[in-house]
Amino acid sequence: MRREIQADTIAYEHSPNIVAVEDKHQQRVHKRAVASGPLPSVPLFPIFAFIGFVLALVPLPWHFEAWNSATCYYMIWASLACLNQFVNSVVWANNALNPAPIWCDISTRIIIGASVGLPAASLCINRRLYNIARVQTVMVTAAEVSACSYVVQGHRFNIYEDIGCYPAIYNTLLAYFLVNWWPIVLGLISAVYCILSLRAFALRRAQFKEFLSSNNSSLSFSRYFRLMALATTELMLTIPISSYAIYLNATAQPLDPWVSWWNTHWDFSRVEQIPSIIWRMDHELVIAMELGQWLNPLCALIFFAYFGVASEARKHYKMAFWAVARRLGFSPASDAKGLSSSSLAHLAKKSSSSTGLPEYALPSPPRYNASASSFGALEEKTGYVAASDTFGGRTDVLLP
Repeated sequence: MRREIQADTIAYEHSPNIVAVEDKHQQRVHKRAVASGPLPSVPLFPIFAFIGFVLALVPLPWHFEAWNSATCYYMIWASLACLNQFVNSVVWANNALNPAPIWCDISTRIIIGASVGLPAASLCINRRLYNIARVQTVMVTAAEVSACSYVVQGHRFNIYEDIGCYPAIYNTLLAYFLVNWWPIVLGLISAVYCILSLRAFALRRAQFKEFLSSNNSSLSFSRYFRLMALATTELMLTIPISSYAIYLNATAQPLDPWVSWWNTHWDFSRVEQIPSIIWRMDHELVIAMELGQWLNPLCALIFFAYFGVASEARKHYKMAFWAVARRLGFSPASDAKGLSSSSLAHLAKKSSSSTGLPEYALPSPPRYNASASSFGALEEKTGYVAASDTFGGRTDVLLP
Protein backbone atom coordinates (compact mmCIF):
# COMPACT_ATOMS: atom_id res chain seq x y z
CA MET A 1 0.00 0.00 0.00
CA ARG A 2 1.25 3.47 -0.86
CA ARG A 3 2.79 5.21 2.11
CA GLU A 4 2.04 8.86 2.79
CA ILE A 5 3.58 11.67 4.73
CA GLN A 6 2.46 15.00 6.13
CA ALA A 7 3.57 18.33 4.70
CA ASP A 8 5.09 19.50 7.96
CA THR A 9 5.53 16.23 9.81
CA ILE A 10 5.59 12.47 9.47
CA ALA A 11 2.40 10.47 9.19
CA TYR A 12 2.08 7.06 10.78
CA GLU A 13 0.36 4.45 8.63
CA HIS A 14 -2.18 2.41 10.50
CA SER A 15 -5.62 0.93 10.20
CA PRO A 16 -8.54 3.26 11.07
CA ASN A 17 -9.88 0.47 13.28
CA ILE A 18 -7.20 1.26 15.84
CA VAL A 19 -9.20 4.28 17.00
CA ALA A 20 -10.97 3.57 20.26
CA VAL A 21 -14.73 3.73 20.01
CA GLU A 22 -15.82 2.49 23.40
CA ASP A 23 -15.30 4.76 26.37
CA LYS A 24 -13.38 2.23 28.45
CA HIS A 25 -10.91 1.49 25.70
CA GLN A 26 -10.47 5.22 25.03
CA GLN A 27 -9.68 5.85 28.69
CA ARG A 28 -7.16 2.99 28.69
CA VAL A 29 -5.42 4.43 25.62
CA HIS A 30 -5.30 7.85 27.26
CA LYS A 31 -3.76 6.44 30.45
CA ARG A 32 -1.04 4.71 28.43
CA ALA A 33 -0.32 7.94 26.57
CA VAL A 34 0.00 9.88 29.80
CA ALA A 35 2.28 7.23 31.23
CA SER A 36 4.59 7.55 28.21
CA GLY A 37 5.37 11.14 29.22
CA PRO A 38 3.81 13.49 26.61
CA LEU A 39 4.83 17.11 26.38
CA PRO A 40 2.59 19.43 28.44
CA SER A 41 0.64 20.96 25.55
CA VAL A 42 -2.81 20.50 27.11
CA PRO A 43 -4.27 22.65 28.62
CA LEU A 44 -1.34 25.10 28.40
CA PHE A 45 -1.37 25.34 24.61
CA PRO A 46 -5.08 26.31 24.19
CA ILE A 47 -4.55 29.18 26.65
CA PHE A 48 -1.58 30.57 24.72
CA ALA A 49 -3.32 30.00 21.38
CA PHE A 50 -6.34 32.03 22.50
CA ILE A 51 -4.11 34.77 23.95
CA GLY A 52 -2.23 34.92 20.65
CA PHE A 53 -5.52 35.14 18.74
CA VAL A 54 -6.64 38.15 20.80
CA LEU A 55 -3.32 39.99 21.09
CA ALA A 56 -2.56 39.72 17.37
CA LEU A 57 -5.75 41.68 16.60
CA VAL A 58 -5.23 44.43 19.19
CA PRO A 59 -3.00 46.70 16.99
CA LEU A 60 -5.12 46.02 13.88
CA PRO A 61 -7.42 49.12 14.01
CA TRP A 62 -4.72 51.80 13.84
CA HIS A 63 -2.59 49.81 11.38
CA PHE A 64 -5.66 49.38 9.18
CA GLU A 65 -6.45 53.09 9.52
CA ALA A 66 -2.95 53.92 8.31
CA TRP A 67 -3.30 51.16 5.68
CA ASN A 68 -0.15 49.32 6.67
CA SER A 69 -1.27 46.44 4.50
CA ALA A 70 1.68 44.11 5.13
CA THR A 71 1.37 44.29 8.91
CA CYS A 72 -2.42 43.96 8.65
CA TYR A 73 -2.09 40.72 6.70
CA TYR A 74 0.51 39.49 9.17
CA MET A 75 -1.88 40.11 12.06
CA ILE A 76 -4.81 38.48 10.26
CA TRP A 77 -2.87 35.34 9.36
CA ALA A 78 -1.33 35.00 12.83
CA SER A 79 -4.68 35.52 14.54
CA LEU A 80 -6.50 33.13 12.21
CA ALA A 81 -3.85 30.44 12.69
CA CYS A 82 -4.04 30.79 16.49
CA LEU A 83 -7.83 30.60 16.44
CA ASN A 84 -7.71 27.49 14.26
CA GLN A 85 -5.24 25.77 16.57
CA PHE A 86 -7.20 26.84 19.64
CA VAL A 87 -10.37 25.19 18.32
CA ASN A 88 -8.50 22.04 17.30
CA SER A 89 -6.71 21.67 20.62
CA VAL A 90 -9.97 22.06 22.57
CA VAL A 91 -12.20 19.84 20.42
CA TRP A 92 -9.64 17.04 20.02
CA ALA A 93 -8.22 17.09 23.53
CA ASN A 94 -7.76 13.46 24.66
CA ASN A 95 -9.55 12.04 21.60
CA ALA A 96 -9.01 11.34 17.91
CA LEU A 97 -12.62 11.08 16.79
CA ASN A 98 -14.14 12.80 13.76
CA PRO A 99 -17.11 14.87 14.99
CA ALA A 100 -16.68 17.77 12.53
CA PRO A 101 -15.35 16.68 9.12
CA ILE A 102 -16.34 19.93 7.39
CA TRP A 103 -14.42 21.95 9.96
CA CYS A 104 -11.38 19.75 9.35
CA ASP A 105 -11.61 20.46 5.62
CA ILE A 106 -11.49 24.20 6.42
CA SER A 107 -8.89 23.81 9.14
CA THR A 108 -6.39 22.00 6.93
CA ARG A 109 -6.62 24.80 4.34
CA ILE A 110 -5.99 27.38 7.06
CA ILE A 111 -2.91 25.45 8.20
CA ILE A 112 -1.48 25.37 4.68
CA GLY A 113 -2.45 28.99 4.00
CA ALA A 114 -0.93 30.28 7.25
CA SER A 115 2.31 28.40 6.62
CA VAL A 116 2.69 30.52 3.48
CA GLY A 117 0.76 33.64 4.52
CA LEU A 118 3.02 34.56 7.45
CA PRO A 119 6.29 34.31 5.48
CA ALA A 120 4.65 36.16 2.58
CA ALA A 121 3.51 38.94 4.92
CA SER A 122 7.05 39.18 6.25
CA LEU A 123 8.28 39.42 2.68
CA CYS A 124 5.85 42.29 2.04
CA ILE A 125 7.11 44.08 5.14
CA ASN A 126 10.69 43.83 3.93
CA ARG A 127 9.70 44.91 0.45
CA ARG A 128 7.80 47.85 1.86
CA LEU A 129 10.85 48.82 3.86
CA TYR A 130 12.73 48.65 0.59
CA ASN A 131 9.98 50.78 -1.03
CA ILE A 132 8.71 48.12 -3.44
CA ALA A 133 6.01 46.41 -1.35
CA ARG A 134 2.91 45.09 -3.09
CA VAL A 135 -0.22 44.03 -1.21
CA GLN A 136 -1.34 41.35 -3.66
CA THR A 137 1.64 39.08 -2.92
CA VAL A 138 0.21 37.72 0.32
CA MET A 139 -3.26 36.78 -0.84
CA VAL A 140 -2.30 35.38 -4.22
CA THR A 141 0.59 33.28 -2.89
CA ALA A 142 -1.41 31.77 -0.03
CA ALA A 143 -4.40 31.03 -2.26
CA GLU A 144 -2.27 29.43 -4.96
CA VAL A 145 -0.35 27.19 -2.57
CA SER A 146 -3.55 26.15 -0.82
CA ALA A 147 -5.05 25.20 -4.18
CA CYS A 148 -1.90 23.40 -5.35
CA SER A 149 -1.83 21.30 -2.18
CA TYR A 150 -4.87 19.40 -3.45
CA VAL A 151 -2.72 17.97 -6.25
CA VAL A 152 -0.58 16.06 -3.74
CA GLN A 153 -3.23 15.51 -1.07
CA GLY A 154 -3.32 11.76 -0.49
CA HIS A 155 -6.64 11.62 1.37
CA ARG A 156 -9.12 13.95 3.01
CA PHE A 157 -7.26 14.75 6.26
CA ASN A 158 -5.72 13.26 9.40
CA ILE A 159 -6.75 13.72 13.02
CA TYR A 160 -4.08 13.61 15.72
CA GLU A 161 -5.18 13.30 19.31
CA ASP A 162 -4.42 16.51 21.27
CA ILE A 163 -3.49 18.23 17.99
CA GLY A 164 -6.63 18.10 15.86
CA CYS A 165 -7.06 18.26 12.11
CA TYR A 166 -3.96 18.08 9.94
CA PRO A 167 -3.44 18.02 6.16
CA ALA A 168 -2.47 14.72 4.52
CA ILE A 169 0.20 15.37 1.89
CA TYR A 170 1.56 12.51 -0.21
CA ASN A 171 5.33 12.23 0.24
CA THR A 172 6.36 12.62 -3.36
CA LEU A 173 8.85 14.92 -5.05
CA LEU A 174 6.06 17.07 -6.48
CA ALA A 175 4.85 17.91 -2.96
CA TYR A 176 8.13 19.62 -2.13
CA PHE A 177 7.78 22.05 -5.04
CA LEU A 178 4.05 22.66 -4.65
CA VAL A 179 3.75 22.91 -0.86
CA ASN A 180 6.78 22.27 1.33
CA TRP A 181 9.43 24.63 0.07
CA TRP A 182 7.45 27.89 -0.11
CA PRO A 183 8.14 29.05 3.48
CA ILE A 184 11.88 28.64 2.87
CA VAL A 185 11.76 30.37 -0.54
CA LEU A 186 9.79 33.33 0.82
CA GLY A 187 12.05 33.48 3.86
CA LEU A 188 15.20 33.59 1.75
CA ILE A 189 13.78 36.35 -0.47
CA SER A 190 12.81 38.29 2.65
CA ALA A 191 16.34 37.85 3.97
CA VAL A 192 17.74 39.37 0.78
CA TYR A 193 15.48 42.42 1.08
CA CYS A 194 16.33 42.72 4.75
CA ILE A 195 20.04 42.80 3.99
CA LEU A 196 19.52 45.33 1.19
CA SER A 197 17.49 47.57 3.50
CA LEU A 198 20.18 47.48 6.18
CA ARG A 199 22.83 48.22 3.57
CA ALA A 200 20.86 51.19 2.21
CA PHE A 201 20.39 52.51 5.73
CA ALA A 202 24.11 52.22 6.47
CA LEU A 203 25.06 54.08 3.29
CA ARG A 204 22.47 56.88 3.56
CA ARG A 205 21.87 57.17 7.27
CA ALA A 206 21.60 60.96 7.43
CA GLN A 207 19.22 61.25 4.46
CA PHE A 208 17.25 58.28 5.74
CA LYS A 209 16.67 59.81 9.18
CA GLU A 210 15.73 63.13 7.58
CA PHE A 211 13.17 61.42 5.36
CA LEU A 212 11.59 59.49 8.22
CA SER A 213 11.43 62.61 10.42
CA SER A 214 9.75 64.68 7.69
CA ASN A 215 6.04 65.35 7.76
CA ASN A 216 5.56 63.64 4.42
CA SER A 217 6.55 60.26 5.82
CA SER A 218 3.99 58.24 7.80
CA LEU A 219 6.73 55.82 8.92
CA SER A 220 8.65 56.91 12.00
CA PHE A 221 12.22 55.94 12.76
CA SER A 222 11.11 53.76 15.68
CA ARG A 223 8.41 52.01 13.68
CA TYR A 224 10.83 51.30 10.84
CA PHE A 225 13.19 49.40 13.10
CA ARG A 226 10.36 47.61 14.84
CA LEU A 227 9.16 46.40 11.45
CA MET A 228 12.71 45.37 10.62
CA ALA A 229 13.04 43.52 13.93
CA LEU A 230 9.70 41.76 13.39
CA ALA A 231 10.66 40.60 9.90
CA THR A 232 14.10 39.46 11.08
CA THR A 233 12.66 37.53 14.02
CA GLU A 234 10.13 35.84 11.76
CA LEU A 235 12.93 34.81 9.40
CA MET A 236 14.92 33.33 12.29
CA LEU A 237 11.92 31.17 13.20
CA THR A 238 10.50 30.24 9.79
CA ILE A 239 13.59 29.19 7.89
CA PRO A 240 15.08 26.77 10.49
CA ILE A 241 11.74 25.15 11.39
CA SER A 242 10.69 24.76 7.75
CA SER A 243 14.09 23.33 6.87
CA TYR A 244 13.81 20.86 9.73
CA ALA A 245 10.33 19.77 8.58
CA ILE A 246 11.61 19.16 5.05
CA TYR A 247 14.53 17.21 6.46
CA LEU A 248 12.16 14.95 8.41
CA ASN A 249 9.94 14.40 5.40
CA ALA A 250 12.89 13.52 3.19
CA THR A 251 14.75 11.20 5.59
CA ALA A 252 12.17 9.52 7.84
CA GLN A 253 10.47 7.59 5.02
CA PRO A 254 11.41 6.87 1.42
CA LEU A 255 10.20 9.20 -1.28
CA ASP A 256 7.30 7.69 -3.21
CA PRO A 257 7.03 8.21 -6.98
CA TRP A 258 4.25 10.21 -8.56
CA VAL A 259 2.29 7.67 -10.60
CA SER A 260 -0.92 9.40 -11.58
CA TRP A 261 -3.73 11.58 -10.30
CA TRP A 262 -5.90 8.53 -9.74
CA ASN A 263 -3.21 6.73 -7.76
CA THR A 264 -2.59 9.74 -5.50
CA HIS A 265 -6.28 10.34 -4.78
CA TRP A 266 -7.28 6.69 -4.39
CA ASP A 267 -9.73 6.27 -1.51
CA PHE A 268 -9.59 10.03 -1.02
CA SER A 269 -12.55 10.26 1.37
CA ARG A 270 -10.88 8.29 4.15
CA VAL A 271 -9.80 9.99 7.38
CA GLU A 272 -6.90 8.65 9.41
CA GLN A 273 -7.26 9.04 13.17
CA ILE A 274 -4.07 8.71 15.20
CA PRO A 275 -4.18 8.44 19.03
CA SER A 276 -1.46 10.20 20.98
CA ILE A 277 -0.06 6.88 22.19
CA ILE A 278 0.84 6.14 18.56
CA TRP A 279 2.28 9.41 17.31
CA ARG A 280 4.12 10.19 20.57
CA MET A 281 6.17 7.01 20.16
CA ASP A 282 8.24 8.79 17.50
CA HIS A 283 10.45 11.38 19.20
CA GLU A 284 11.19 13.30 16.01
CA LEU A 285 7.49 13.40 15.18
CA VAL A 286 6.71 14.82 18.63
CA ILE A 287 9.28 17.58 18.18
CA ALA A 288 7.95 18.47 14.73
CA MET A 289 4.33 18.52 15.87
CA GLU A 290 5.02 20.61 18.96
CA LEU A 291 7.13 23.11 17.01
CA GLY A 292 4.39 23.44 14.42
CA GLN A 293 1.84 24.01 17.18
CA TRP A 294 3.74 26.68 19.10
CA LEU A 295 5.12 28.63 16.15
CA ASN A 296 1.92 30.57 15.34
CA PRO A 297 1.16 31.70 18.93
CA LEU A 298 4.80 32.69 19.26
CA CYS A 299 4.58 34.84 16.11
CA ALA A 300 1.42 36.53 17.45
CA LEU A 301 3.05 37.26 20.82
CA ILE A 302 6.21 38.61 19.16
CA PHE A 303 4.15 40.95 16.99
CA PHE A 304 2.30 42.26 20.04
CA ALA A 305 5.59 42.75 21.87
CA TYR A 306 6.87 44.95 19.03
CA PHE A 307 3.70 46.93 18.24
CA GLY A 308 1.24 46.37 21.09
CA VAL A 309 3.19 48.28 23.74
CA ALA A 310 4.67 51.07 21.60
CA SER A 311 3.90 54.76 22.12
CA GLU A 312 1.18 54.90 19.46
CA ALA A 313 -0.41 51.78 20.94
CA ARG A 314 -0.48 53.31 24.42
CA LYS A 315 -2.08 56.43 22.96
CA HIS A 316 -4.85 54.36 21.40
CA TYR A 317 -5.34 52.40 24.63
CA LYS A 318 -5.77 55.70 26.49
CA MET A 319 -8.28 56.97 23.93
CA ALA A 320 -10.27 53.74 24.09
CA PHE A 321 -10.25 53.75 27.91
CA TRP A 322 -11.59 57.28 28.24
CA ALA A 323 -14.13 56.70 25.49
CA VAL A 324 -15.63 53.98 27.67
CA ALA A 325 -15.11 55.93 30.91
CA ARG A 326 -16.99 58.98 29.60
CA ARG A 327 -20.01 56.80 28.93
CA LEU A 328 -19.91 55.77 32.59
CA GLY A 329 -19.75 59.39 33.77
CA PHE A 330 -16.01 59.72 34.33
CA SER A 331 -13.69 62.20 32.64
CA PRO A 332 -9.91 62.70 32.61
CA ALA A 333 -8.30 65.30 34.85
CA SER A 334 -7.45 67.51 31.88
CA ASP A 335 -11.11 67.82 30.92
CA ALA A 336 -12.08 68.64 34.51
CA LYS A 337 -9.35 71.27 34.71
CA GLY A 338 -10.44 72.82 31.44
CA LEU A 339 -14.05 72.82 32.56
CA SER A 340 -13.25 74.50 35.89
CA SER A 341 -11.15 77.22 34.25
CA SER A 342 -13.88 78.00 31.72
CA SER A 343 -16.46 78.10 34.51
CA LEU A 344 -14.31 80.54 36.49
CA ALA A 345 -13.88 82.78 33.46
CA HIS A 346 -17.64 82.78 32.88
CA LEU A 347 -18.32 83.68 36.50
CA ALA A 348 -15.75 86.48 36.42
CA LYS A 349 -17.30 87.93 33.30
CA LYS A 350 -20.75 87.73 34.82
CA SER A 351 -19.68 89.43 38.05
CA SER A 352 -17.84 92.23 36.25
CA SER A 353 -20.86 92.94 34.08
CA SER A 354 -23.19 93.03 37.10
CA THR A 355 -21.10 95.67 38.92
CA GLY A 356 -21.05 98.11 36.00
CA LEU A 357 -23.76 100.42 34.64
CA PRO A 358 -26.64 98.79 32.80
CA GLU A 359 -26.57 99.02 29.06
CA TYR A 360 -28.81 101.64 27.45
CA ALA A 361 -31.23 100.12 24.97
CA LEU A 362 -32.38 102.36 22.14
CA PRO A 363 -36.12 102.46 21.63
CA SER A 364 -37.32 100.78 18.51
CA PRO A 365 -38.40 103.19 15.76
CA PRO A 366 -42.08 103.48 14.87
CA ARG A 367 -43.29 101.35 12.01
CA TYR A 368 -45.39 102.79 9.21
CA ASN A 369 -47.30 101.06 6.48
CA ALA A 370 -46.32 102.38 3.11
CA SER A 371 -49.32 102.41 0.80
CA ALA A 372 -47.34 102.72 -2.37
CA SER A 373 -43.75 101.80 -1.82
CA SER A 374 -41.30 100.36 -4.24
CA PHE A 375 -39.87 98.37 -1.30
CA GLY A 376 -43.02 96.33 -0.76
CA ALA A 377 -41.31 93.21 -1.96
CA LEU A 378 -38.40 93.88 0.35
CA GLU A 379 -40.78 94.23 3.29
CA GLU A 380 -42.48 90.94 2.53
CA LYS A 381 -39.19 89.13 2.04
CA THR A 382 -37.01 90.49 4.84
CA GLY A 383 -39.38 92.11 7.31
CA TYR A 384 -37.78 95.52 6.82
CA VAL A 385 -40.22 98.46 7.04
CA ALA A 386 -40.45 100.92 4.17
CA ALA A 387 -41.70 104.41 5.00
CA SER A 388 -42.24 107.58 2.91
CA ASP A 389 -40.32 110.64 3.99
CA THR A 390 -41.85 113.99 3.38
CA PHE A 391 -38.50 115.56 2.67
CA GLY A 392 -38.49 115.91 -1.05
CA GLY A 393 -40.49 112.76 -1.62
CA ARG A 394 -37.45 110.66 -0.69
CA THR A 395 -38.11 107.13 0.50
CA ASP A 396 -35.87 105.66 3.21
CA VAL A 397 -35.56 102.17 4.59
CA LEU A 398 -35.66 101.86 8.36
CA LEU A 399 -33.77 98.90 9.69
CA PRO A 400 -35.53 97.02 12.47
